[in-house]
Amino acid sequence: MTDERAGRTEAYDYELPAELIAARPAARRDASRLLVLDRARGRFTDRDFPALLERLSAGDAVVVNDSRVFPARLLGRKPTGARAEILLVRPESDTLRPFAPFDETDTRLWRAIVRPGGKLKPGRSVDVADGFAVEILDSASDGTRLVRLAGDDDPWSLIQRHGRVPLPPYIVRDARDEPGAGREGARRARDDDDDRERYQTVYAVPSGSVAAPTAGLHFTREVLASVEARGVRLVSLTLHVGFGTFRPVTADRIDEHEVAPEAYSFSSAAAAALNATRAAGGRVFAVGTTTCRVLETVAAGPGTGVSAAGPFEPGRGWTNLFIRPPYVFRAVDALVTNFHLPRSSLLMLVAAFAGRELALEAYAHAIRERYRFYSYGDAMLIT
Repeated sequence: MTDERAGRTEAYDYELPAELIAARPAARRDASRLLVLDRARGRFTDRDFPALLERLSAGDAVVVNDSRVFPARLLGRKPTGARAEILLVRPESDTLRPFAPFDETDTRLWRAIVRPGGKLKPGRSVDVADGFAVEILDSASDGTRLVRLAGDDDPWSLIQRHGRVPLPPYIVRDARDEPGAGREGARRARDDDDDRERYQTVYAVPSGSVAAPTAGLHFTREVLASVEARGVRLVSLTLHVGFGTFRPVTADRIDEHEVAPEAYSFSSAAAAALNATRAAGGRVFAVGTTTCRVLETVAAGPGTGVSAAGPFEPGRGWTNLFIRPPYVFRAVDALVTNFHLPRSSLLMLVAAFAGRELALEAYAHAIRERYRFYSYGDAMLIT
């Protein structure tokens, strides 16, 4: 395929049998499979997730996104009795504070995605529970609504008490149990007690994501301990995953797509650890596309991998970095990631890292070998 072809969204399409979409997590976090993709040799190997440890060497660093998913999905009814859904995205105060702690916010104003979007216009409201309603105030150009949480308790307590795990829309279980909005809602999965634990990494700390950084779901505390026991640095950063993770690339050309900004925080300690890793010749393993995007945002200077000339620089703010071919990586030497949706910006990032044709060959192999796909699915290590 030509470079011109690689710039088109259709070049990142593939057919996935519906039965390969994982509706529930594996029995154990680390019981997932691992497809190891060697870029230099153009070869992939079928392993189990703990085989990741074999690829690590003393002096390397494993970097994770420690953002915590909050119960952002509010299900309720309009005054007519029709079902409705509010997906909270971020506090409106975040427009003033680039990295406000969600669990300390006292604002009742939020940006949200609402369903059914055509009927929940400004001036309408949704009753979530007794003493708790969501009022639609205004529309924004990015497709979100400005909403007010109206209730007899502080906003965060209301969210924690009545919110549900914001499972991705492609997870389908028993539609008869789903109290969501309309036909679309009836196809979406209802979360359960297991999701509240499993749609969360074991190292999650600050609340703020509306989707899990899913590559990290495979790690147990025992696996993390084994990583450090090998002399590998374990480094945390934060990127709050926003609604853009669900947004498909609809433009014909990928350079016409924009990724919604997401809040990140990269500490001085994390920068020092990774700069020390680089100085000693170690490799940086990014766990997930969100981690990768932050590292590429905060890495200074030209280069690829261990040859990167500039240091990692601490900071916090917003990133809308859209990584797609022919991006030149500066910060990341290896990537742990799940299998992503066709035509998605996440698949384009993987294609930029592995090479588009090789990445799609690996996906075709995973389909033939019956890997489990998407958030609760299996993992891939690209070295």
